[in-house]
Amino acid sequence: MADGTITNSSGGDTIGALLARNASRHGSEIALREKARGIWKETTWAEYTEEVLEAAAGLEKLGVGPGKAVLILGDNRARLYAGMLAVALLGGYAMPAYPGATIEELKHFLGEVEIVAAIAEDQEQVDKILELKEAGSGGIAHIIYDEERGLGFYKVDGLMSWEHLIEVGRHDLNEDPRRREGFLHRTGPEDPAIFMHSSGTTGQPKGIVLSQKNVIAAVRNGHAAGVFDECEEVLAYLPMAWVGDYAITVAAALSLRFTVNVPERQETVIRDMREIAPTFYLAAPRSWDQMLTTIQVGMENSTRFKKWIYHFFMDRAIAAETRKLNGKGGGLLEPLGRLLGEALVFGPIKDQFGMSRLKNAFTGGEAIGEDTFVFYRALGIKLRQFYGQTEISAISAMQSPNEVRLHTVGKPAPGVEVKIDESGEILLRSDSVFSGYFNKPEASAEALEGGWLHTGDAGYLEDNGHLVVLGRVSEVMHTASGERYVPNYIENRLKFSPYIKDAAVIGAGLDELTAMVCVDFEAVGHWAEVHGVPYVSYSDLSQRDEVAELLREAFQRVNKVIPEGLRMKRFVSLPKEFDPDDGEITRTRKLRRKVVQERYADVIAALYDGSKEIHVSVQVTYENGETGKVERTLPIREV
Repeated sequence: MADGTITNSSGGDTIGALLARNASRHGSEIALREKARGIWKETTWAEYTEEVLEAAAGLEKLGVGPGKAVLILGDNRARLYAGMLAVALLGGYAMPAYPGATIEELKHFLGEVEIVAAIAEDQEQVDKILELKEAGSGGIAHIIYDEERGLGFYKVDGLMSWEHLIEVGRHDLNEDPRRREGFLHRTGPEDPAIFMHSSGTTGQPKGIVLSQKNVIAAVRNGHAAGVFDECEEVLAYLPMAWVGDYAITVAAALSLRFTVNVPERQETVIRDMREIAPTFYLAAPRSWDQMLTTIQVGMENSTRFKKWIYHFFMDRAIAAETRKLNGKGGGLLEPLGRLLGEALVFGPIKDQFGMSRLKNAFTGGEAIGEDTFVFYRALGIKLRQFYGQTEISAISAMQSPNEVRLHTVGKPAPGVEVKIDESGEILLRSDSVFSGYFNKPEASAEALEGGWLHTGDAGYLEDNGHLVVLGRVSEVMHTASGERYVPNYIENRLKFSPYIKDAAVIGAGLDELTAMVCVDFEAVGHWAEVHGVPYVSYSDLSQRDEVAELLREAFQRVNKVIPEGLRMKRFVSLPKEFDPDDGEITRTRKLRRKVVQERYADVIAALYDGSKEIHVSVQVTYENGETGKVERTLPIREV
């Protein structure tokens, strides 16, 4: 394998082979940086590979091997990434879980496969695993922790520090140095790389084992499509249990020798990003929205002259980018305005938010609002949309930098075939497609019928090859008059408003569409402060008449772009956000429609029976795990 190239995975490329290449040919290059106590600690590829090998040797002593799993629990940490790679070298299942996963969610994982060990970030996650064991779930004989604070007095069998695991592994390797080579070449392309899970919007999450061949093929496809270049600088802040994080910070980092920067804490991500200035950045639409809100808030709080300068250049840049997206040219003086704007406005903003070096910027997971998308393009960040699923190792279609359409997700990547079946479902075929759901032969046969991955998404291909994704096939619904609609498509467009965080559109089998929405507390709260609107809590703010006007404007905008028979007539603003701990959305913020409709059945009834208001009492889960009730009388609003 030549430097900088990814050969065909069937030729033997594996995680071990990539580690060996990086250590031998690029050993002095920086593989990882991790921030601790304000200082960035650097790890070279040679050092990183050695730590992964020592971890593999230590984990093998604990019984990790083919058919056995290791739970990875916590926020992004360098050692947790090393642990995932070590498990893959042993042919085992590295199984990352969301840091906020509940005991019940973790019990489901224990029922799938034998989990012999867990690698936990800190005391909080160790306590969760111990609680899981005390609940009679058994398994997990060994717990390895990264952060030792608070754990020094624990007397638990099988509990050990990462340092102790590495010491055991180092001793083992020193006794027989040939074992290093053995670990690097033990597994093949068909062996597991990672054990992930579906989002579980309609039931329990299904296990998805991606092979080393799958993930390396996905990187190859993405590289060929221009998603990322060699030696990118990336920030590891996305949840480790999300396939997007694994695809970038593990698979692509190994294959293309990225430098992965691990922030100190989730709370310091923005500051750490400013220090690193990554060259590649992937974020969900909500993250891009939040950053835009922060920029706008900052400008509103600046001096009158600074606001004038900002709007003078920003408004013109947005107008120019809008013309470009509509296929129209600009004026002769536009380049000069761009140059001045870069020096006075665009450059300083990008520098402030760590985006000064961004070459490849992406958003995915759901549709992004037109205003947000155009803003970043106008700022000089070539933001692009991409489409993928866990079952295809995250990467299937994406926009190229100079061929962007607001309503599409771009063209299929090289190495990915796309077709649309007679029902309108998107089908995919690639080496990056998984081999089936773990121990679920019926679901696997259905998902891979005919040799194609049935994505469950409805969409179509345009004449120019661009893919348009409408929403889930299972969510294609009809009103009482037979009008066809996809609620997720409408919900995403409602969420284009910075004031709406979540939405649930109602109307299947009914005469008209209505909706329940959850306001974005940060954005609406700031608007309220600027406009002198008093409030004491989320539930209070969400019911203010002034806020209802903001929401009404969002509904009216969406109603203009959907068929007349689907225009929404009434809505209600809920007194709490949809919460994964309450089971209303998944950890990736996908709506659990059945749960929401059952929990808010009285609200839905009031939207259709002519009521002017409805009194509700809904469950809320607090950060400490305790539950309570929110009671409120909600006005039924007319659009």
